[in-house]
Amino acid sequence: QAQLVESGGGLVQAGDSLRLSCAASGLSFSRYTVGWFRQTPGKEREFVAAMSWSGGRTYYSDSVEGRFAISRDNAKNTAYLRMNSLKPEDTAVYYCVARKTNQDMCTMVRMMPGDYWGLGIQVTVSS
Repeated sequence: QAQLVESGGGLVQAGDSLRLSCAASGLSFSRYTVGWFRQTPGKEREFVAAMSWSGGRTYYSDSVEGRFAISRDNAKNTAYLRMNSLKPEDTAVYYCVARKTNQDMCTMVRMMPGDYWGLGIQVTVSS
């Protein structure tokens, strides 16, 4: 049974940094593209960032590019999202996703059947 577990969220002030982790089990993690989405109440889940199985390709939403960095350690079956210069509008529940795909990274912006998801972790940025 594939499982993704996010950690590292919390309450921070605007301008602070935070690193989220996504620990995977029950799947061949190194063969999966991983990504992060976020969601606020009443809104659709929004794409944040993605990284290919090898780590060689990344893709970011315009709202976080230059501030957030996705990375992964396949030996530890873990993906990360480093978030710098946080803003109050970054406040959301952040979800990790894993997908077995060879398609262009831009396809990660849409949720697809068969994706594996974590339960999410709250990130709150105060002004």
